[in-house]
Amino acid sequence: MGAFWFVELGVLILFLQAFKPGLSEESKCLPGFNSEMYIFKVERNHLRSGRSLGKVVFDDCTIRTSFLFHSEDSRFKVDGDGTLKLKRGLTLHNGHKEFYVSTHSKGKKFTVPVRVLHEARHGHHHNHHEMTTQPKPGASLSLPVLNFPKSSGGLKRRKRDWVIPPINFPENARGPFPKNMVQIKSSNDKEVKIQYSITGTGADLPPVGLFTVDKNSGILYVTQPLDREKKDQYILLAHAVAVGAGIAEDPMEIIVKVIDMNDNKPVFTQDPFTGTVHEASKPGDEVMQVTATDTDEEGSANSDVRYTILSQEPPLPSPNMFVINPVTGGIRVNAPGLDREKIPKYTLAIQAADMEGNGLTSFGKAIITVTDSNDNPSYTVSVPENKVDVTDGDDPHSSPCSTTYKIVDGDTQGLFSGSTGPSKLEGIITTAKPLDFEKKNKYTLLVTVQNEVPFAISLPTSTATVVVNVEDVNEAPVFTPVEKIIRKPEDLPVDSDLVLYTATDPDTARNQKVTYKIRNDPAGWLNINKDTGLIKVKSLMDRESTFVQDNKYSVVVLGIDNDEIPATGTGTLIIELEDVNDNAPTIDESVIRVCNKESSPQLLSVTDKDSTGFAAPYTVQLQGSSHSSWTARMNDTKTGIILTLKTVLDSGDYMVVLRVSDNQGLHHDSTIQASVCDCKGADVQCTDKAVAGFGISSILGILGAVLLLLLLSLLLLMFLRKRGGEKKEPLLQEDDVRDNIYYYDEEGGGEDDQDFDLSVLHRGLDNRPDVFRNDIAPTMARPEYRPRPANPADIGNFIDDNLKAADNDPTAPPYDSLLVFDYEGGGSEAGSLSSLNSSNSGGDQDYDLLQEWGPRFKKLSDMYGGGED
Repeated sequence: MGAFWFVELGVLILFLQAFKPGLSEESKCLPGFNSEMYIFKVERNHLRSGRSLGKVVFDDCTIRTSFLFHSEDSRFKVDGDGTLKLKRGLTLHNGHKEFYVSTHSKGKKFTVPVRVLHEARHGHHHNHHEMTTQPKPGASLSLPVLNFPKSSGGLKRRKRDWVIPPINFPENARGPFPKNMVQIKSSNDKEVKIQYSITGTGADLPPVGLFTVDKNSGILYVTQPLDREKKDQYILLAHAVAVGAGIAEDPMEIIVKVIDMNDNKPVFTQDPFTGTVHEASKPGDEVMQVTATDTDEEGSANSDVRYTILSQEPPLPSPNMFVINPVTGGIRVNAPGLDREKIPKYTLAIQAADMEGNGLTSFGKAIITVTDSNDNPSYTVSVPENKVDVTDGDDPHSSPCSTTYKIVDGDTQGLFSGSTGPSKLEGIITTAKPLDFEKKNKYTLLVTVQNEVPFAISLPTSTATVVVNVEDVNEAPVFTPVEKIIRKPEDLPVDSDLVLYTATDPDTARNQKVTYKIRNDPAGWLNINKDTGLIKVKSLMDRESTFVQDNKYSVVVLGIDNDEIPATGTGTLIIELEDVNDNAPTIDESVIRVCNKESSPQLLSVTDKDSTGFAAPYTVQLQGSSHSSWTARMNDTKTGIILTLKTVLDSGDYMVVLRVSDNQGLHHDSTIQASVCDCKGADVQCTDKAVAGFGISSILGILGAVLLLLLLSLLLLMFLRKRGGEKKEPLLQEDDVRDNIYYYDEEGGGEDDQDFDLSVLHRGLDNRPDVFRNDIAPTMARPEYRPRPANPADIGNFIDDNLKAADNDPTAPPYDSLLVFDYEGGGSEAGSLSSLNSSNSGGDQDYDLLQEWGPRFKKLSDMYGGGED
């Protein structure tokens, strides 16, 4: 069987090595987009907002997966992962739309053209998933090919028909590296250009770079020898993306199974092994057991160990006093003749070999002590593992005098200690160190007893055998390492694989299963697969979070076995978060005060939560109308802003908008409230405020409230006057100057001009709106109009006073209207007063009477009444 296995293994190695084509080293990585132009095809001319068109892929030669993209066309936006989306609806009038997408990396700008093309879909065809290892024409042997499921045009996603069988690859393969393993192929590679990539443990997760793929050909490589004892299989996800279209195949799972090679020899669990045998033992009696372990694949010939006794020392009374079971390692008595007095100890040289005894070998010793059957009682005790100071209370030997006890064999590691009990008669054996059931489950100790006071004559030393059986107890799973440190960028997408963090159960004999859970995740960023221990990103991480200290985020992970009383192990995962530029700089100050004359510059502080690589030097720009009155520039260190008022402004509050950008162009607009005071220089004193502590809006509010209170008081006063007016006689009942003619005097009967109408004196008042009525009380205070004077001499004052009253009357006609009080009337038969000077008939008149009419008529009396002047 062993020969057949070697032949089969040799054929497999030759087969895999035949797959290795020549491979030159990859050229040095250059950052840039992975295509010279992206073409995204759509099936209709009109596109709705929010639609995702595909992805642009940018590689900056690091593990970074998110970038700050900018679209030349504002109708499109590009997410950090490169996904191109429509911000608003778009109609392709010409059947296509072209624009540019750009990003920055390492201080350099990268630009790529993008075309959105309308192309109607035609017929569809479906093909099933295939896996072929047929050689290509013209080649003696080609790589196995893993085909993605064939689909309809446009790489329409479709569920796989079956699981891909694992790729078997031997461990410890010889170089040169990298070695090719398999070719990944999309069924659409003839229609569009396909680019391939892989993710998973060994690709983009530790150990990173163990597997790589040629993005154009899809050939999968391994870059260094594999070790099955470290990891027996790797699960990778293969991805295929159409260049320019951004449409991808469903990820295809690839399992790389590491074929075990016999590269580990057996290792004895103890060296030397110690045991005891009674000198009266018969052939077939079991003495002890030796064990060896092999870390090669369990259950295979590589770990199938066989045991052999190579020699016995001394070879007396027979060279084969003991025999060993080649499978179990149990050593038994093979021949009679054991005699402690002649040969108290045997040393056996033993061998352990894998491949059923035909493979790698290791060597050890077994020391067997022969005990006296007459005075060597045997005791058997059981103690739990992992305990210290467990006592065996048995009395290995009793004597009527004080004795001392000592362990002379079977404890090479100092796991036990022997002492004498209080009565000086009993021996006490105690565990000095924790015992491990999984390492060794049985110890055979040889204990001697002697009198404290030696006998007068020499007597044989009395011995006893103590067999200590170690009881298995449930032990907690152990994380390796107990504190695991990884380094990841803070902007890992949700559902990204973070790390595989597992624990092993020390209780190998119990064959228990370990499940996982997260005990302490302060920010709630992670989740863990309870069966595999794979930790993924549940929500976006943030290096600037308060839960992160010194860029480190700690999570406590539990491993729980499935025993009846489960045991729990604890591990700590520490994530060192790498900073990305996800915080724009902000200005600390929100309010400043400056003088409006010879203003002193104001220094504003800038804060950026990102690390130094994504912060200073900063740049600043004034926004909006702030340009007209202010200037802003960075200080010499490019970490602060110097803001200066360049024009004289009226005192008051002004809003200044500043845009601050970090060294990669990420910016934020901050609004500063600048209180400008009527002062000069750096001594800012706002003394011209209307009210200290109040703004203009507050003062206007107070004035409005005062006016409202006055209006309410006026309305209340008018209401009270209305109620009081109901008890009085109607206003202007008898003294209504509008409806009465007042006679001041007459010149005498017979004169034609004595009939002139004096009511024209009231014509100005009569032109007012008819608001002062007898039947309606006035709604506001009216002016005081004087009644007609009893003395004609007061007619002038009467006219002047009422004219002033009309000017202040809100119900009167406009103030610039003509109020007529001295109109004589048209068509009067009376002649001009100048006729009095030429008339001779006036000599009979008595003009002295005019003296009684007042000062205004006294002049006429002097002119015509007196004698000659």
